[in-house]
Amino acid sequence: MNRRSLSLLLAAALTAISAPVLARSDVTDPDLPRSLPADSPVAVQWTDPSAFSDIRLSGNSWEARRGDWVEQIAYYIRQRAERQLPAGDTLDVTIRDIRRAGMYEPWQGPQMDDVRIIKDIYPPRIDLDFVLRDADGNVIAEGSRELRDLAFMQRGPAGMSSDSLRYEKQLIDDWLRRDIKPALAQH
Repeated sequence: MNRRSLSLLLAAALTAISAPVLARSDVTDPDLPRSLPADSPVAVQWTDPSAFSDIRLSGNSWEARRGDWVEQIAYYIRQRAERQLPAGDTLDVTIRDIRRAGMYEPWQGPQMDDVRIIKDIYPPRIDLDFVLRDADGNVIAEGSRELRDLAFMQRGPAGMSSDSLRYEKQLIDDWLRRDIKPALAQH
């Protein structure tokens, strides 16, 4: 077997092996669930990620679809909100849109096609609906929120983190501190 044939065979084998992995890493896959498992007082679901601004306006929609970032954000909401909820209270959250911090800039050249460029002109955004209920099922707080942070690059610790979702997680922490914590304190 010559060197070229061996290279082609190896490339075909790697493609066959990696194809299922790549297919599973597409957040728009219609076979993936659109909610977290219902084993928590914090229920998080999301609309179709293919309609999210992060994918539609990305500059590289193939790269923007990769990964499990929607589910990671949903789990972060759950984890952080669970810490604040008293026993018996519940929180239902529906994520309607996500635009992660940064943007793909294909005009930078082919070597930069898959690099998300973080600049202050590309702030993170998350749109969500929520309903907070007490242990008796009474609504404590509810609403729609458009989470934004135009000064996300001037803030403290998140800028030093290597977490690719640090700016979005900061939006969530701010929302919980601004809306959920006071609602629970008044109840």
